[in-house]
Amino acid sequence: MSTPPFLTLPGCARAERVVTARGEFAALRAEPAGPVRGSALLVPGFTGSKEDFIALLEPLAAAGYRVTAVDQRGQYETGGPDDAAAYAVDALGADVRALTGVLAAEGGPVHVLGHSFGGQVVREAVLAAAAEGPLPWRSLTLLATGPGAIDPAEAARTKLLLDVLPVMSLEEIWQVMRQMDESSGESKPVPAPAVAEFLHRRWVANVPRALAVTGGHLVAAPDRVDELAAVTAGALPVLVLSGERDYAWPVPEQSAMAERLGARRVVVAGAGHSPNAERPAATAEALAAFWA
Repeated sequence: MSTPPFLTLPGCARAERVVTARGEFAALRAEPAGPVRGSALLVPGFTGSKEDFIALLEPLAAAGYRVTAVDQRGQYETGGPDDAAAYAVDALGADVRALTGVLAAEGGPVHVLGHSFGGQVVREAVLAAAAEGPLPWRSLTLLATGPGAIDPAEAARTKLLLDVLPVMSLEEIWQVMRQMDESSGESKPVPAPAVAEFLHRRWVANVPRALAVTGGHLVAAPDRVDELAAVTAGALPVLVLSGERDYAWPVPEQSAMAERLGARRVVVAGAGHSPNAERPAATAEALAAFWA
């Protein structure tokens, strides 16, 4: 779960709902003060939300990019039905393609980024689009994501969540998670009260069915890197960006994925699984350099 460093939107940004052919999506959108060099669509990961990218909005807009960070279907303020099919990775990939169409209609090239589980969603979107014709993006960034299933230790924790989702409410699960954190003895950063309240509010706003389906994907995701390499080679520049440590996919595994893709590779010093929230200045600098 990413923890945003703050929640106050910069002056260049606003919260709105983006209307697409596949429904409405809650979003944070930032506009450059000067000429627009392109648009960026930022897709969050499992249990995440658009706020995971809040610290990137201002620096990326300052670099000339129109930025749209969204809640995926079933997440936080987008919501969704109690229907497993709505949260299959191919359905979420179709959502990304619909959002891309809206951004493309606004003008300029579109860069797409997926964080963690969001990286596998945007991968699905690229593979589906490639089967139909030219790719609608200028670049693809895979942020702190991996080629297939998550690390076995993290998969075990995710399976615990999947086991209790049918019998416990999200509020009950939240209280158990807090008790486990307090009894673990580990020293963890304590978020500001407003951020802590947001994390709670975001968690209970998730659609349980979405958590069950997307969590199930993470523990058994297939490796589709070779398929992705085949459709992006010579057609779509790829960046694989991560922190220098990662509990979800080992950093060497992400580096090997970059080699298989022929992708540019960036490791953000001092960051873990969420460079976008933990080291936003360095992350924004790397993204703007790649997009340029």
